[in-house]
Amino acid sequence: MSNVVLIIQIILALALTGVILMQRSEGGGLGIGGGGGGGGGMMSGRAAATALSKLTWILAIGFMATSITLTILATQNSTQDSVIERLGVDENGDIELPPLPPGLEGDLTAPVPTDAPATPPKAE
Repeated sequence: MSNVVLIIQIILALALTGVILMQRSEGGGLGIGGGGGGGGGMMSGRAAATALSKLTWILAIGFMATSITLTILATQNSTQDSVIERLGVDENGDIELPPLPPGLEGDLTAPVPTDAPATPPKAE
C-alpha cells in the first residue's frame, strides 16, 4: 500500500515541477510584485486563474495528501518498541550485546590513561 502511495507521490512531484516550470514568470517570488493591474500571484483576489495555476494547486494538494498518507502509514507500520527495548536491556540496566564476530575476541577495552603525557612517534 505504501509503495503505491509513494509512486503516486513521485509522479505528482515530477508533474508539479513540470507545471511550475511551464508557468510564466511575473517578476517576484511568491507572486509578490506581479507587475501591474490585476496580474498578481495566487494571493490576490483579482487575479485571473489560469489552467496552469489551477493545475498547480491541484497537484500541490495531491502531493500534500500523499505526504500525510505516507506519514500515517509509517506510524501504523512502526513497532511500539523503543530502541532501548530492541537492544535487550534487562531490569538492572545492563545491555545484552550481541556476540563479537570471529577473530575479534579478546580485550577490546580502552587503554588505561597514565600520568605521562602522550608523545609523538619517533621519526625514522
